[in-house]
Amino acid sequence: MGFLWLGTVPLTGGLVARVFGVRYLSMLYGAVFASHQVGAFFGAWGGGWAYDVLGSYESVWIASIGLALFAAVVHLPIKDQPLPRLAEALP
Repeated sequence: MGFLWLGTVPLTGGLVARVFGVRYLSMLYGAVFASHQVGAFFGAWGGGWAYDVLGSYESVWIASIGLALFAAVVHLPIKDQPLPRLAEALP
């Protein structure tokens, strides 16, 4: 955890608010945060399972690097702009 523990919370909350508006921010951010928790569970569980089966964390590190690179590529096309219907409502 260290210094990075919940380091993306303000950034993610701001992105959700900017794209979808603040009217349903608590519900949308709740869904985002819950999905992060589910992913964290499966990441920890999968790492333990891989260690039990393979006897090493090396494959988990390689998979983690691959998933991080994949996540970076998938997030490149995100447009940090309000949805068109929300943009029209802004002053």
